[in-house]
Amino acid sequence: MPKYASDLPIILTDVGIVAGTVSILDALSLSIEKGTPTALIGPNGSGKTTLLRAAMGLIAISRGRITWGGQDLLPPTRRAILLQRPVMLRRSVAGNIRYALASAGITFAKRDERIVELLKLVGLEGYEHRPARRLSGGEQQRLALARALARNPAVLFLDEPTASLDPYATKAIEDIVTAIAVRGVKVVMSTHDLSQAKRLAGNIVLMHRGRLIETGPATGFFAAPRSEEGRKFLAGELLV
Repeated sequence: MPKYASDLPIILTDVGIVAGTVSILDALSLSIEKGTPTALIGPNGSGKTTLLRAAMGLIAISRGRITWGGQDLLPPTRRAILLQRPVMLRRSVAGNIRYALASAGITFAKRDERIVELLKLVGLEGYEHRPARRLSGGEQQRLALARALARNPAVLFLDEPTASLDPYATKAIEDIVTAIAVRGVKVVMSTHDLSQAKRLAGNIVLMHRGRLIETGPATGFFAAPRSEEGRKFLAGELLV
């Protein structure tokens, strides 16, 4: 996989998303820089998934601006997203990846080589001919990661990538995240697991009620959060 340095930073300026009378994101300004993974944390309903979908271009913003490397009209060709419950196509493991490669415009001659590379990266060598829908939950999540990586994204968004997975499957996903981050892909992930955020993230974004509460290096946040909400969240208190 090639290394990337373009399309960053992602800058959200005064971004708001309103559904009816409900404000899902509220005047959110944030800069996502290249480097180590960024973890979005916060209670359920804080807007983490909405932020990921908006940055991906899947939902329109009501106000504000989102730019990629200083531009705001880029098609989403160098970004990819892994949703919390990915759907497996009624095909083999290799067939799922082959479909993603075709959608990404990878030439027919290069697809078999890329399938081998991606299966090795996600630890599914030897699974090529297995029906994707018969894989375990953790294996399906790894296959979904391979599909997301098929287009060689500069930025990969992950929405709760290990939700409902057992510790073994969680460890496998985290190892993949670490590997692709080392290769230069910017990972932005939402997680409800603070221990996971500690293990993986270089930067933390704490959200609550659609607002940005606090952002900064993970080591500083976990050692001494600057906000009252951050202190409560780390202490296990409910944010209301």
